[in-house]
Amino acid sequence: MAAWQEQNRSGVTKRLLDLSRLFPGPYCARIFADWGFEVIKIEPPGGGDWARHVPPLDASSGQGLLFRALNRGKKSLSLNLKSDQGRAILLQLVEGADVLLEGFRPGVMARLGVGYEALSAANPGLVYCSLSGYGPRGPYRDRAGHDLNYVGLAGLLDLTGPRDGPPVLLGAPVADLSGALWAAVGILLALLEREQTGQGQRVDASLLGGALSCMSPAVAQTQGGEPLERGAGDLTGGVVCYNIYATADGGYVTLSALEPAFWAAFCGAADREDLLDQQFAPAVDGEPAYESLRALFRTRSRQAWIEALQGVDACCEPVYTVEEALASPPVQALGMASLQGLLPPLHFSGRDAPSPQPAPALGQHTSELLAQLGYDAPMVARLQEEGVV
Repeated sequence: MAAWQEQNRSGVTKRLLDLSRLFPGPYCARIFADWGFEVIKIEPPGGGDWARHVPPLDASSGQGLLFRALNRGKKSLSLNLKSDQGRAILLQLVEGADVLLEGFRPGVMARLGVGYEALSAANPGLVYCSLSGYGPRGPYRDRAGHDLNYVGLAGLLDLTGPRDGPPVLLGAPVADLSGALWAAVGILLALLEREQTGQGQRVDASLLGGALSCMSPAVAQTQGGEPLERGAGDLTGGVVCYNIYATADGGYVTLSALEPAFWAAFCGAADREDLLDQQFAPAVDGEPAYESLRALFRTRSRQAWIEALQGVDACCEPVYTVEEALASPPVQALGMASLQGLLPPLHFSGRDAPSPQPAPALGQHTSELLAQLGYDAPMVARLQEEGVV
């Protein structure tokens, strides 16, 4: 067995094979790359991951900036899985891998001859994670989809927007992000179990499931016989103490004084103690408390409200643009901003923060990785001529 395989199986270095593309899968795999896994991004020869070409592009390399952020610290191996030799190379890689992540529709890997059964036969300790749109079962398993479809089907979109208005698109791909995070959690749990049993297993995660996982409060309300309506719940714009208000300069602030102490602090700082008993008054046009608060916030600019509530625990904060957020003291204090994309929102007392490496060029590490498998330079050149790598 090769030295790197022995090292991987001893737990010194974990190796993850990332067959995913675009956003959710690469985001999941990047979590592992950031924290020391050797992540090998396996891409089709020629164009590679489509996200490489999605604008905005880096002026010097022509690489998509989102691709750069999602794939930093990974190695790139170009490999044609539709060829017999390409599949044989994947099986060789799997023998020394800890994790394989793929984002195809259910059944695609099996049709290629490299499904879970074949790969686990090559390496019983492999943790195989499939991150699909709708999961491996049910009537939608083979259906195409995007984030907007998943949040719509999960009921999340129906709760987003004003009362008596249409649903409003979310400002972030919630299904993609939450599905990717749950896939990462599943992989970690499977690796922990492998420490006890020595056996790997298949993990199935879905983007629809990720969206649905965000719906615990709404599901509890529904199961309790009190289904939420758009713009009418305590957390969806239905009450005055938890809402968004326009300021005099056209900006906005968020007020989320759900607890009585925070509401009292806000009313005191704003010199509106007359509103103390109106904390959960309905936020509807014409309702006196709501109209009073709308008028109140329009008396000052956004910055003036920031200054007026400085040091007051009122849970009232500005709505920033992305540029303003990145420059703001609380975001700066997190230390997440970098030229390689946002860094992880975690800090550990026992290890240093990750130092991200650049995202790879397409096939940048192909020769290096194939050499580890015993392929010399002439063999690699022949594979390149045949379109295998």
